[in-house]
Amino acid sequence: MPDGQTVTGWENDPGWYWRWTYETWRGLFYPDKLPKTKELSHASRRVTSIEVNGTFYSTFTPSVFRRWADETPDDFIFSLKAPRFAVNRRVLAEAGPSIEKFLASGVSELKSKLGPILWQLAPTKKYDPEDIAAFLELLPEKFDGLKLRHALEVRNESFRSADLIAQVRKAGIAVVLADSQKYR
Repeated sequence: MPDGQTVTGWENDPGWYWRWTYETWRGLFYPDKLPKTKELSHASRRVTSIEVNGTFYSTFTPSVFRRWADETPDDFIFSLKAPRFAVNRRVLAEAGPSIEKFLASGVSELKSKLGPILWQLAPTKKYDPEDIAAFLELLPEKFDGLKLRHALEVRNESFRSADLIAQVRKAGIAVVLADSQKYR
């Protein structure tokens, strides 16, 4: 995906974990008789990106990532939510083994379809400049020959800081500011 390109898509419902299946979309977005096994193919030809929430909850295999890549158009982008074991911790600087396990799970099978990896911090996680700096250093620029793109989603007011913006800019990482009543 070229820098500055806009993609359209959605973040899948956490109740479905990794699926693009929404029963209420039958007859509206998905044709009534479309087999569930064809829903990713159908969706990926109508939007350009989907965020996979299931990677936050579960570890997937290389064959699953390969199948997703095979079922989607060449220019389709998957954004993967990083696993909870990497981000739901008191000390983010200790997430190295969880980050390595996630990347080694087969995400590189998505090849050019691997978009940003979303590192979503818990709403209770407070800004600690030293811990964030150490965490950002754990996020590799490349893995298996693929250039990685990272996005850090912060959901605690303590992150509203020019220092954080300077940190992510220096690291070349995007920052996501969630706007939800749940995080205020």
